[in-house]
Amino acid sequence: LVMSSETDKMMDTVQCCASCGVKEDDDIKLKNCTACYLVKYCSVKCQRNHRPKHKRACKKRAAELRDELLFKQPESNYLGDCPICFLPLPIEPKKSSMTLCCCKVICNGCNHANQNREMEANLEKKCPFCRCPVPVSDDEAFVASKLRMKPNDSTALFQLGMMSLKEKDNKSAFEYLTRAAGLGDMGAHFNLSLIYHHGQGVEKDEKKMIYHLDQAAIGGHLKARAYLASFEGKNGRQNRGIKHLIIAAKMGCDHSLKALKNFFQVGIVDKDDFAAALCAHQAAVDATKSPQREAAEASKRYT
Repeated sequence: LVMSSETDKMMDTVQCCASCGVKEDDDIKLKNCTACYLVKYCSVKCQRNHRPKHKRACKKRAAELRDELLFKQPESNYLGDCPICFLPLPIEPKKSSMTLCCCKVICNGCNHANQNREMEANLEKKCPFCRCPVPVSDDEAFVASKLRMKPNDSTALFQLGMMSLKEKDNKSAFEYLTRAAGLGDMGAHFNLSLIYHHGQGVEKDEKKMIYHLDQAAIGGHLKARAYLASFEGKNGRQNRGIKHLIIAAKMGCDHSLKALKNFFQVGIVDKDDFAAALCAHQAAVDATKSPQREAAEASKRYT
């Protein structure tokens, strides 16, 4: 009964404006504090008036919610699956490539199979996904990416951003990558973190760098995880850094697994955590294997 009464009291508090105490009804709709979700307000005025009292608890809970999201194990890396064979894309950049016409990331196995099919039938070279003729120059690729900007294609915007960086056009690169990041592209978030770190066309900003690294890591970007692990370690937060390494290792990152092994050997990481990371790492790597991809790798060795 005591527990029930305490719960009822908490629920009543949540259903009242934290500033003036008015209860929610048909005429008054309360809105959550979107940073912490601990309290509700009936108006912007009440929220501003209550801010000095609520600020400390709000920041603490907001940080806790952020960490819950940041250290949640992603289901897959940010690359997702190959759109042809539907197997997870390898994390090694050399084992897949982005098409310049439709901006799809295709694994080498499917690319290799498509090339063999075209050679055997003496067919024109076309994209293995959309079957459009493959752009043969940077100018053609740029035009194709520009056309895909109209429906706000995040991958096309990312591609244009990276092309602009290559050409030292930092202003255009920043604009394209910012738009791509706003549409949820994790590669864009990661590269924006580098832009803010190096001050490429913008002022150096550590807070914005960390924000974009966090966003990329939450979305499954393994390099962002590695950077965060290094950043946390350098700032004396080794436990947080190890959490990042465990998450990355479980997603198939060899570099993170090697770092975890070193920590395990000196007694910083316990046996159970390392064993779990090792098993998950192997499962993640195995999930990216296929006969077609093995054939593609073999063909590289003999060319």
